[in-house]
Amino acid sequence: MMTDDEALARAAAGGDRDAFAALLGRHYDRLFAFAMRLTGQRAEAEDLTQDICLALPAKLRGFRGEARFTTWLYRVAVNAAHDRRRRSASHARAADGWGDWEVARRAADSESRAATDWLAEAMATLKPDLRDTAVLILAEELTQAEAASVLGLSEGTVAWRMSEVKKALRARAAEDME
Repeated sequence: MMTDDEALARAAAGGDRDAFAALLGRHYDRLFAFAMRLTGQRAEAEDLTQDICLALPAKLRGFRGEARFTTWLYRVAVNAAHDRRRRSASHARAADGWGDWEVARRAADSESRAATDWLAEAMATLKPDLRDTAVLILAEELTQAEAASVLGLSEGTVAWRMSEVKKALRARAAEDME
């Protein structure tokens, strides 16, 4: 005995799994072909059909039987395609902004790496006693008093060494600018 689509839809809306399976069995190929015509791409049509099938049990609760089931199903498919296009456009806009941000972030990282590399090379040219002092103050963020204590020197000597470090780095920067 053949049951009409509208009766199956009402039964499926009430939780009848067999009725739902029968509806999908009857209309899946038609739904996929329609999705294919809407999207023009097989992978996109497969995704859209999957989305519709997943949403269909909840959507069936709203089926009132005022139109043929196939008419109602086409409306569900068109709405799902519109929703998918809107989400895709929204994701594309977000990705565009993200792309600009990522390009800027990478440029900043590159500049930062270049500056760090330059500083490491410049520090390598310093005399060891000046380098030790600079590392304690600049990298380890010790005060001049703390660095003096670590090195067993007076604060005045540490201050003089830092002055020499600054002079050497300025001279190196001026050299590199030429």
